[in-house]
Amino acid sequence: MNHLYYGDNLHVLRDRAAFPNASVDLIYLDPPFNSKRDYNLLFKSPKIAAADAAYSAAQIEAFLDTWHWTQAVTEREYEEVLKQKNSDVAQMMKALVGFLGRNDMTAYLVMMANRLLELHRVLKPTGSLYLHCDPTASHYLKIVLDAVFGKEQFRNEIVWKRTHAHGDSRLRLASVKDSLFFYGKSDAHLFQMQHMAYAQTYIEKYYRHTEPDGRRYQLVSLRSPNPRPNLTYEYKGVQPHKNGWAVSREKMAQLDKEGRLRFPEKPDQTIREKYYLDEMRGVPLTDLWDDISPINSQAAERLGYPTQKPLALLERIISISSSEGDVVLDPFCGCGTAVHAAHKLKRQWIGIDITCLAITLIESRLKKAFPNSADPRDPKRLEFQVHGLPKDLESARDLARRDKYQFQWWAVSLIEEAQPWQGKKKGADTGIDGIRYFRDLDRKEVHTVLLSVKGGGNVGPAMVKDLIATLARDKADIGLFLTLAPPTKAMLTEAAAAGFYESPNGKKYARLQLLTIEGLLDKTQRAEHPDYEPDTGYKKARAEAHGEQPKLL
Repeated sequence: MNHLYYGDNLHVLRDRAAFPNASVDLIYLDPPFNSKRDYNLLFKSPKIAAADAAYSAAQIEAFLDTWHWTQAVTEREYEEVLKQKNSDVAQMMKALVGFLGRNDMTAYLVMMANRLLELHRVLKPTGSLYLHCDPTASHYLKIVLDAVFGKEQFRNEIVWKRTHAHGDSRLRLASVKDSLFFYGKSDAHLFQMQHMAYAQTYIEKYYRHTEPDGRRYQLVSLRSPNPRPNLTYEYKGVQPHKNGWAVSREKMAQLDKEGRLRFPEKPDQTIREKYYLDEMRGVPLTDLWDDISPINSQAAERLGYPTQKPLALLERIISISSSEGDVVLDPFCGCGTAVHAAHKLKRQWIGIDITCLAITLIESRLKKAFPNSADPRDPKRLEFQVHGLPKDLESARDLARRDKYQFQWWAVSLIEEAQPWQGKKKGADTGIDGIRYFRDLDRKEVHTVLLSVKGGGNVGPAMVKDLIATLARDKADIGLFLTLAPPTKAMLTEAAAAGFYESPNGKKYARLQLLTIEGLLDKTQRAEHPDYEPDTGYKKARAEAHGEQPKLL
């Protein structure tokens, strides 16, 4: 079974029942880089009327990549690092903090050190870890990784060219690369060399010959590089070089039988062997990866998630360091590219993220990319469990108490195709927590549903009136009021007074609908509105084909 976990990956990984020692084959992590930037998750928005323009660039803060040394969190985690059994890590972190001081950078490194120790624990002796980072903190992360894994287990610093040169590099060279630090758990780590296709110029230079069917080949000498008297023999009237042939008489006859020999046309020529292009594996992969394009604004696989990596990048990593059926873990899974690639390549997978927004996005992505086949034996059949998100009313209340923003994002995800909304700034309460688009029977324009989420116990008719006023102000068609507490009779009366949205299909839909979290969880309630054109919200992943995966270069 595959698993998605919502929560702090340090706490999730410390659950020894879920993550026993040496239980994972491959770890890929693309953690925040301490870039001191805010990252916003951009949503697909349809072409909508001018009245709805406020929502046409809907975005929400996915995470804030800024770290600070705090007494409550960093100091406690630093103490945990110093008490670790791995004395190398404790000494290294003590030295780094002593040299750099207690600041944003060391707060970030403490966070990473604690998690890397847990990741090292769950990795099998045959396993590998790839840490994706940029130059912001890569030099310090390499030191931390050396301490955790042992410097002798460092395999490569892979350079991925993620972009082209920028025009704003006035005081330094343009930064166009990320780094992937590749470590093995031990010398027994799995490694499967991958190959890249030959450049066209190389093919044209060396594979100049073609068979009548168009099959390309090059001719290779069969001369032995050193004198070999035992391989000095005449073959079909052709005399060998004085060093002899490179193959035995039996091998020569076999090559001849297979049509792999080219006999000389002139007396001063000799027999040569045909090497066919379609049988060559290609160029062995190096630590410079400049053949995988980044995800640009027009890329088909772009989901709008900040720092989203190309699927091809993760497929390559997973192919190098795991086999079918192995377990792949991504503890900072974001929009789920690693788990998507793992599932596509028939691996088991585990993803962890600290925002429920990411978890719900991954759920949507996987279900779209891997629509289940009817065959339960299909290796790409999608089955996974989600942990940490509320499954009942009490756990929903608990989430609302702990983090109102995560609760709001999760509650919005209970409405199919709805997307979170917080305007341009987290914390700016506009009274709107989510938005959903739909097209009616005539399909002439896009209609808007606004969502308001209330996680407290004190709800009343004034809140309903506020949402009705917002619908009128923004010319929205339907409002959904999602609440943990049961609505009062006065709220129901106020909602009924809002009237109906009348559809060309002849049906009427309540303009203001009161929905409880409990009703949405147990499926006794659902949003009511027309929907003649699904997929107007999240940008969806493309469906993957079932069956065998073509061989990767």
